[in-house]
Amino acid sequence: MVATPTKGLGNGAEVAVRSTSDFFRRGVDPGMRPTVALAFAILSEVAGTAALKASDGFTAPPASLAVVVGYGSAFYLLSRALEDLSVGFVYATWSGAGIVGAALVGVVLFDEGVDLAAVVGMTLVVAGVTVLAGFSSAYSPAH
Repeated sequence: MVATPTKGLGNGAEVAVRSTSDFFRRGVDPGMRPTVALAFAILSEVAGTAALKASDGFTAPPASLAVVVGYGSAFYLLSRALEDLSVGFVYATWSGAGIVGAALVGVVLFDEGVDLAAVVGMTLVVAGVTVLAGFSSAYSPAH
């Protein structure tokens, strides 16, 4: 454990001082669990994808801004998850959940259809991610 430097306030109280580089390295919430970061990365990516469809080729400014915010947030949160989780686990989970999430958003928000082949394909994606995450020691959450 590394001791956190403290600075006296002149009234007997001390506050912990963190360096600026530590703030940017650890982010705003240094206690964020990597799986929570991964879950929010997935949600941000799916939201960014929905906004991309709604942006109509980046001709709708609010939706275009949502694309940038969604994907920017997704990659930031993905980088946070990768601090503690293996690349294989993170990418398999992120891409697999993103595929299924984007397809569901397409059905719900954009009246897109899903046929039996799509359902089978998404089921295989989920099964593959489950096998990698649950049974493979090479892609286990802890590295």
